[in-house]
Amino acid sequence: MSIFVSSPSYDALLCIMKKIILLLSLFLASVIWSYSTACTVVIAGKKATIDGSVLNSHTDCGPDCRIRIVPGQRFEKGATTPVWWGLLDNTRPIDDYGEILGTIPQVEKTYTYFHSAYSQINEHQLCIGESTTNQRPELELTKGEGDQIMTIEQAQAFALQRCKTAREALELMTTLMETYGFLPSCGKDPELVTLADPDEVWVLEFFAVGKGWKKDSGTPGCIWAAQRLPDDHVAVISNWSVIKEIDLSKPDQYRASSNYMSVAIEHGWYDPNGTMPFIWSNAYAGITPREAHTHRQWLFNALYNPDLPELPRRWTDNPYQNLNQYGQTVEPIGMYPFSFKPNKLLTIKDIMDFQRSTFTGTIYDKENDAVWYVLGPEGQMVKSPLATPFPNAELQKLLKTNRRRLVSRVDGEYGFCAQLRSNLPDGIGGVYWVFVDNAYTSPYIPFFTGMTQTPDVYMEYHPDHYSDTSVRWAVDVVDNLLNLCYQEAKKDLVRLREPMEESFFEKNLEIEQQYLALYRTNPQAATKLLNDHAAACATTIMQTYTTLRNTIFEKYTNNKLR
Repeated sequence: MSIFVSSPSYDALLCIMKKIILLLSLFLASVIWSYSTACTVVIAGKKATIDGSVLNSHTDCGPDCRIRIVPGQRFEKGATTPVWWGLLDNTRPIDDYGEILGTIPQVEKTYTYFHSAYSQINEHQLCIGESTTNQRPELELTKGEGDQIMTIEQAQAFALQRCKTAREALELMTTLMETYGFLPSCGKDPELVTLADPDEVWVLEFFAVGKGWKKDSGTPGCIWAAQRLPDDHVAVISNWSVIKEIDLSKPDQYRASSNYMSVAIEHGWYDPNGTMPFIWSNAYAGITPREAHTHRQWLFNALYNPDLPELPRRWTDNPYQNLNQYGQTVEPIGMYPFSFKPNKLLTIKDIMDFQRSTFTGTIYDKENDAVWYVLGPEGQMVKSPLATPFPNAELQKLLKTNRRRLVSRVDGEYGFCAQLRSNLPDGIGGVYWVFVDNAYTSPYIPFFTGMTQTPDVYMEYHPDHYSDTSVRWAVDVVDNLLNLCYQEAKKDLVRLREPMEESFFEKNLEIEQQYLALYRTNPQAATKLLNDHAAACATTIMQTYTTLRNTIFEKYTNNKLR
């Protein structure tokens, strides 16, 4: 029985097919969203995971995907350190952090951490995820419209340099933001971070205070609130505020700035004399998110919280269902819980799979859009071999298909899944799994937190200059070539990548045992073991993606497709 409710004419199908072939060269980038709709974060408490580890993650981080390790240092008492503007920039030399906006007091000792656009983990397994959110226009500002100088990426770097635990990072980051003023760096949008260590996770949200704030005003330079993730819960953040009611009588669960409610009252966003409770996200983010925010919440809940009463049904294999995108009701994002107990214990691989999701089998599945179906040799409708979940913006206009974003994105930069474990020494307790470019296409490489040197191929990238010795370019080339014949080429990707990643997991277990035997008696050899393991994984990745590149060229070259 056909799943189609109607069939295009033969001439129309030929026209579509010709347009697809003519525009094959345009498959070089996905639809361009602003970074404010780009970052998906998944977190899991230690009782919500199969091995008792805390999990933190972040997709589509800022442009500078180069990852280098900055060693801990000692400083003279009374020293100061710069506050930078430009940490996201991937066109500067790797050690050029940009413009100095001001200085703050330096600490006498800093810790070793992994530096990138949004720095994410340090030697003590403190790990930070980030998701840009939304705020009311009255709170917006850009650089120079007030005394604010502290960006979220700079605060993350300071936290990783100075803190060992999530609570220490919470205290430091909020103090920095209140004292020096929160300066949005992703457009005019606010920020949310997930602060994780081997014992717990906190969600910390910052909103700006608008233009004209003065450092000597005596008022906080930001509005913030934080909520602790229950140990047996998981949560997803999709570029929208997730904290709702706040109970400051429970400091082990909630924290907030002194002005967390007063700013909303002053602007008329909350009536303290009314009958409604104060809802943090409604007050500062508003109540009208776009579907780009709700559909990632929907997918994660549909997978791990399917008994949520209000959950819409959006699973389908009907390629015409996504044509209802403007007619269907979009649920309020507030119906989704801050967190929930999942229907199964999560693994690090579950989060990797979610980061790679293209919404297969749902109304959001762009790979199963009706425009991809053509007349087959026996008169039946078949999916074109060019069908891809990543059509670029111009092709979407031509085919009149939807602009819904996926969890995975070809115009991403990099991302991670972190596994934080209290039953192992810090050097191997933290495993920082990193992907570059598109999570769907990229491999994940394991970096142990006791490393002191990342592989060279992960420290080289410039968006305007191709390099054979950059892992980002190696993945990006494959990502583009997949679209020569996506339906077949993606099988080659999985065939070569999956056993490679599985070998990384298996080798990690060996490395952990070897490290345990070394780290007390010969710490230098133990560190070298971790550095060498990362280098070997990087070499395998470069070799595999060169093979994959050549395979796709050989099998799907235009000469053969014609």
